[in-house]
Amino acid sequence: MPDHRYANGMDASSQLAALGLFDARVPRYTSYPTAPQFSARVGPADAAAWLRSIPRGSAISLYLHVPFCRRLCWFCACRTQGTLSDAPVRAYVETLKAELRLVAALLPPDVRLSRLHWGGGTPTLMSPDLIEDLSAAVQAVAPLAEDAEFSVEIDPNEIDDARLDALAAAGMNRASIGVQDFDPVIQDTIGRHQSYDITRAAAEGLRARGVVSLNADILFGLPHQTPARMADSVQKLLSLSPDRVALYGYAHVPWMSRRQQMIPSDAMPTPQERLALFEVARQIFRWDGYEEVGIDHFARPHDGLAVAARNGRLRRNFQGYTDDPAPVLIGIGASAISRFPQGYAQNCAATGDYTQAIRAGRLATHRGHAFTGEDLMRARMIEALMCDFRIDRDEIVDRFGISPEAFDALARKAVAPFGAMVEVDGRGVTIPPAARPLTRMIARAFDTYDQSKAQHSAAI
Repeated sequence: MPDHRYANGMDASSQLAALGLFDARVPRYTSYPTAPQFSARVGPADAAAWLRSIPRGSAISLYLHVPFCRRLCWFCACRTQGTLSDAPVRAYVETLKAELRLVAALLPPDVRLSRLHWGGGTPTLMSPDLIEDLSAAVQAVAPLAEDAEFSVEIDPNEIDDARLDALAAAGMNRASIGVQDFDPVIQDTIGRHQSYDITRAAAEGLRARGVVSLNADILFGLPHQTPARMADSVQKLLSLSPDRVALYGYAHVPWMSRRQQMIPSDAMPTPQERLALFEVARQIFRWDGYEEVGIDHFARPHDGLAVAARNGRLRRNFQGYTDDPAPVLIGIGASAISRFPQGYAQNCAATGDYTQAIRAGRLATHRGHAFTGEDLMRARMIEALMCDFRIDRDEIVDRFGISPEAFDALARKAVAPFGAMVEVDGRGVTIPPAARPLTRMIARAFDTYDQSKAQHSAAI
């Protein structure tokens, strides 16, 4: 964080503390409204109608969720399940294929995929024949567009030449490797053992098969993490030359994720130490030529995310930051969320409930949200803050029909608690560099939904 002092003599760190950064828990704003606001008022009939309303010939995105892992890492709060056998994975793939057929029957003709992402869980635990089978099922729904991106989350511990060959043959051209941290003490503590050599071999195997873009995830705020350990892990990661990096803050929520109770809470860094860890990593990425993208991503200047950030085309969805312009994202699999111009639709989270619905021949939509009132306007304001650190007054006025005076009143009321840390003028709202750690808190100020009962992650 740049050194900055305010007129009242407070330095930036003290000001951030005074505004509650180190105590606040706020949404990550990968959607608006956020998932805790979803309800059963949206069901299968709504999702079906929204699918039918997609214009013919549209470019859409598709996310495919595989919730299985060979082992359950203690740090992970995602809804996953462990399996040592391929039997439940094979059964699940059959259900995915059935859901894809249901979706295909509702889509208009000539739809193509601009983005395809396989996530989890661990999609790479699928055997080569399952990868080939599932890829063919996706292609039967809609072909990949000529310039499409097909990305897969790769677990270096759960990949081999045969599976890499199958993914490459399916058209994968982007891969995301989860690293978390390379330090063995930290890996022992979070239940995630993954050596540097295994990770490097996976990266080399991907590039040898023509994967043109490599993403990596790394965490700050892990137990026993220190600035020196953070710097060492980041430098090891940079030796793999990833095209983009997501620097996520570890969310320690043992009351929500039972497996996190295996992690000693007294080994966690303080919020102030978390900010320092982020800054160590941030500086190293910057020194190595990476450009900052949003609040927690870094990318090489040639990467699509960096280009989108420079050109004002950066967007945010359930996978984080994206340069995907498609207005529709279809989620396939248990707990997967779809985004339509009309709202959000989420599948049943439990694999059993999801499977039962699909095998009964109906969509598995369990809950969601239909946009009403100011939802779309506020969604754009929040996305603009998260992506660009500014809200363009003219854009909001022109796009949503709000008067300039009404925008000014809304903006000034929302950012009033942040005082001089946020700038409001005739051009709109701007978060200066020194205040960017507050971005999620500032975004929450534009959120009209009740967040008091939702258990969100720490603001830093």
